[in-house]
Amino acid sequence: MTKSRTCPICRKARSEAFTPFCSQRCKDRDLARWFSDSYAVPGPPADPEELAREDWREQD
Repeated sequence: MTKSRTCPICRKARSEAFTPFCSQRCKDRDLARWFSDSYAVPGPPADPEELAREDWREQD
């Protein structure tokens, strides 16, 4: 027996129209989390100046 996947936001059953979410509301909540930096990749913080130097070196 396979367990059906649930919405990653509210854990209700997924809707095919909004996969992997159950509704437009949960889809929008997930997008808002991305915009507010609620999601993060683990690791040390990136130094914006170092990133700019790396980009500049790659262009040469």
